[in-house]
Amino acid sequence: MAALRYAAIRGMFELLWASRLTALLRATSRARGIIFTLHRVLPDDPADFSPNAILQVKPDFLEYAIRKIRALGFEIVDIGEAVRRVESEFPEKRFAVFTFDDAYRDNLKYALPILRREQCPFTLYVPTALVDGVGEVWWQALEDIIAQQRGLAVEENGETQILTIPTAPQKQAAYVMLYARMRRMPETDRVELIRDLARKYGFDLAAHCRSLIMDWPELRTFATDQLCTIGAHTVHHYELAKLSAEQATSEIEQSLKVLEAQFGKRPLHLSYPIGGKSSAGPREYQIARDLGLRSAVTTIPGGLYRHHRNSLMALPRVSLNGSFQAKRYVDVYGSPDVFTLLGR
Repeated sequence: MAALRYAAIRGMFELLWASRLTALLRATSRARGIIFTLHRVLPDDPADFSPNAILQVKPDFLEYAIRKIRALGFEIVDIGEAVRRVESEFPEKRFAVFTFDDAYRDNLKYALPILRREQCPFTLYVPTALVDGVGEVWWQALEDIIAQQRGLAVEENGETQILTIPTAPQKQAAYVMLYARMRRMPETDRVELIRDLARKYGFDLAAHCRSLIMDWPELRTFATDQLCTIGAHTVHHYELAKLSAEQATSEIEQSLKVLEAQFGKRPLHLSYPIGGKSSAGPREYQIARDLGLRSAVTTIPGGLYRHHRNSLMALPRVSLNGSFQAKRYVDVYGSPDVFTLLGR
């Protein structure tokens, strides 16, 4: 299903680029701006089995995207300025915001030099337990466990399911099935499942997290850069909609307190983990509002319009997807109305 959807999106990108419809869309659009989502920035090509490659772009693509978005007439601003412009009654130049989720260490090595060279403001949304090294980067851990094995024994409801996975297609099918299962589970069950798999196959989740995510001294390099806005991404990167209201509130509030203690400033902006409609909804939007945040971003595709002044706790974003890194596609990424239609 995902492969068919991606093929359809790629076909749409090609059509829009080849027809030059994007220029017309921008000329007639009521969108005021766009927020881009990124996660990882890595120079290497992904392996044949890399379901999370959608979360990574190459450094040269990031650099090109920044320059091209500016060439298309967008001013790149920080998230605070973006909120001010959404709230403003006055017409201003269109704007774009670059955001990074999860505080991956590769952002420090590969993204930050580009952002500095291009003088590109950006926001980094930080899950504090992962920076502490005590959380699980479970989506990547699941991939890495599957990649290392030719078979898996998976426990569910007291029964054992044996998965034979010697080939990349079989590994992909296993990942898709287990990822979907884990997304449906309560967070406590999902945590236990990934920990059970790690115990069975000698996979050190804590070391894995520390290898992928910046520690506090490294993160301080980001936080002290004048281009950077630090935002909250909860404590454990749990899907908030799966938690009780009290737990969801604590996940956000505690992350704000930790970040304030680390950097002397309480964040005003939040990114909901996973961020789709099933991960955060009206209840979570109200919690963010009650905690005094200025904005909160989702992963629901779309541009920013005047009506978003009334929904600052549910702002859409457009993913710079690792499966769509052709430079010609940046012309499509710079057409917010395309993604607004996709998000409906």
